[in-house]
Amino acid sequence: MNVEAIKAIYKFEMARTFRTPLQSIISPVISTSLYFIVFGAAIGSRITEIEGVSYGAFIVPGLIMLMLLTQSVSNASFGIFFPKFLGTIYELLSAPVSSLEITIGYVGAAATKSIIIGAIVLATAGFFVPLRIDHPFSMLAFLVLTAVTFSLVGFIIGIWAKGMEQLQTVPLLIITPLTFLGGSFYSIKVLPEFWQTVSLFNPVVYLVSGFRWSFYSISDVDVGISLGMTLLFLVVCLGIVAWIFRTGYRLKA
Repeated sequence: MNVEAIKAIYKFEMARTFRTPLQSIISPVISTSLYFIVFGAAIGSRITEIEGVSYGAFIVPGLIMLMLLTQSVSNASFGIFFPKFLGTIYELLSAPVSSLEITIGYVGAAATKSIIIGAIVLATAGFFVPLRIDHPFSMLAFLVLTAVTFSLVGFIIGIWAKGMEQLQTVPLLIITPLTFLGGSFYSIKVLPEFWQTVSLFNPVVYLVSGFRWSFYSISDVDVGISLGMTLLFLVVCLGIVAWIFRTGYRLKA
């Protein structure tokens, strides 16, 4: 394992975050505040509680997941897309660095950025609503697993995309809608039975449900199933990344 190579990629990617603090740190805080103003004040005045939890507090796990998913995909996809677009990826591929080390460097940096943003969103939420975390270790586990998994998704998108339009298509048209429809701001139990069944085909439902359970011990899906689906999604993403490096798909062309 070439630890120095991993550290070099990781440090380079992390440095980009601190060069753009407005976009990387301040923007999520402003977005979180706006969500609480819109959802917490406007909708929260009409929906006081869900399963014994105030609506403002209920949406916090979903809001963190929304930021975590979008930031993980965005950070990882941009991180690998631009070296590929500029041609500097060939220098990396010709260096004595394995595909595993490249993946750890890029995905690790993207996941770290997302976890930092998730922590910032959680801290910001504490100014608006009273929070409690019943299962802190489970919360950290879901946080890290989700960040790594969707950083892998972003890594795959960054390699697949041929231009900026394709790079932004999947997050805008697939990831964000799935997050909003995955119970981030509501419980799927309030939906008609048919739509509850349909919602179970949305992988984000399991992420949000498990993450919310770690806060308030309430969930739409059994926490064991949520963890199992998260791990399955992670394994699938790892398999796709391994196939990309084995075949050179859109890397060596």
